[in-house]
Amino acid sequence: MSVGIERFSSGGPWEERFGYSRAVRAGDLLFVAGTTAVDEDGVVRGIGDAAAQTAFVLDRIEAALAAAGASLEHVVQTRMFITDVSRAEEVGRVHGERFGAHPPASAVVEVSALLDPRMLVEVEAVAYLGT
Repeated sequence: MSVGIERFSSGGPWEERFGYSRAVRAGDLLFVAGTTAVDEDGVVRGIGDAAAQTAFVLDRIEAALAAAGASLEHVVQTRMFITDVSRAEEVGRVHGERFGAHPPASAVVEVSALLDPRMLVEVEAVAYLGT
């Protein structure tokens, strides 16, 4: 382990194959990798439902944060990648409900595709754990 850097794995299907960590803490910052609606068995959840996928994604991000001693309140930035910009309201509504009184700086970006065509949304997050 590098000095001041801690890596967290969720055991997801692509972490080892693609060589990345679910989350990396570097000092006071915690970076959560792009997260899609794929469960630990590699099954895409919420097929056809952008809101359900967003909720599942945010649950996975929340679990990654918890593993590092953080919560959604610590998140200072999110990036939401969606395959169909017409579904931004669905994704944004769930995001807004989950972050409530602690909204992070955020961006919504339309992308041409994600790794599996059934995936509609991917979210990455940055959290601040300092005082």
